[in-house]
Amino acid sequence: MSVDGQELSGRPSIAPPERSTVSKVAGGASTAGGWGAVGAWWRDRLDYRWLIRTLETHGALRMMKGIVAITGAALALITGLNLVSCAGPHASARQITAFNTVMAVAWAVSWALGPWPSERRSLLLMAGSDVMITAGCLAESCRLFGALSLMQLVVTGGYLAMFHGPRVLALHAGWSLLSVLALTGLLLHEHNGDTAEAASVVLIMAAVTVMLMPALHFCYWVLRMDSLTDPLTGLLNRRGLDYYASSWFGPGMRGPICLMTIDLDRFKCVNDTFGHTAGDRVLVRVAGCLRATVPPGAVVARNGGEEFIVLARLAEPAAAAEARRLCHALEADGGRVTASIGVAVTGTGSAALEDLVRKSDTAMYRAKRAGGNQVSIWT
Repeated sequence: MSVDGQELSGRPSIAPPERSTVSKVAGGASTAGGWGAVGAWWRDRLDYRWLIRTLETHGALRMMKGIVAITGAALALITGLNLVSCAGPHASARQITAFNTVMAVAWAVSWALGPWPSERRSLLLMAGSDVMITAGCLAESCRLFGALSLMQLVVTGGYLAMFHGPRVLALHAGWSLLSVLALTGLLLHEHNGDTAEAASVVLIMAAVTVMLMPALHFCYWVLRMDSLTDPLTGLLNRRGLDYYASSWFGPGMRGPICLMTIDLDRFKCVNDTFGHTAGDRVLVRVAGCLRATVPPGAVVARNGGEEFIVLARLAEPAAAAEARRLCHALEADGGRVTASIGVAVTGTGSAALEDLVRKSDTAMYRAKRAGGNQVSIWT
């Protein structure tokens, strides 16, 4: 392969950065607090496959299956007791409660003995559960007891908060609110229009079934993002890179994908000469430069120390040009360091993040051995 006039075969190729003018783009607004954080939470899509894989890696998936199965058994017991209760469902609606009991038993058995469901099947199971819970509550002859039974929607809401994103949880909250309003309408109709009682039921049930789960999920998201973020630079850490890159690889992978490993030249001299505080300021400045310069949709992470990673959907020619642009942008930023950048690109076939990291790391060290402040492309 020829890169900048050099013919190289089977080894990383080295290309100096192009001396072109780089326009600096202002970074996006901070999402550290206020409505910015809420907007970031709303846009963030929880990676279902990554979460299941993480639970399995830590040996927690079997325990989670057991918890869901036990919850299903508890719901089956609740609906069974409602079926034989004097204040249970209307005679014309007993079939609904009986059907719910059978389905809850089937739910418990399938979770206990079957494999963990796919994302699509998981959503269908939760949607079906929401419908059956609401139908069972509407079938109760005692409307106050039916409203109380709506708290079962907290169970499905808790599952959705843990395994699915905020938008799915918002749909569940909307369904919960409609269920509360429907039961409140029946309560008003059958209790001679006692609006104070109906308003009390609405407020209580809305607080529990509509507002509780989104609030808990937002707190969970903040803690999760904190664990995936480098505290110094605000970029993703290596765990965060693994999380956000997991959806790029595997079945249905869309290529090509490039990974750039960026290592700062002479960074140790900065630490030794000016102290670690100055070194931290350099790292923060480099992180800001990368945020402002990388192509749209790219994932930027600090891999540790003075090493950064950029993951983007670029073919090899575009990836090489982008790496040279980043290299020059870091040099032109006015800091005390330059960068050696290694680039590895995969096509549309199967690939793994670890493989790209290894190849780009090798290419980066070749650029560093050649004097630094240049780009090396793994071929």
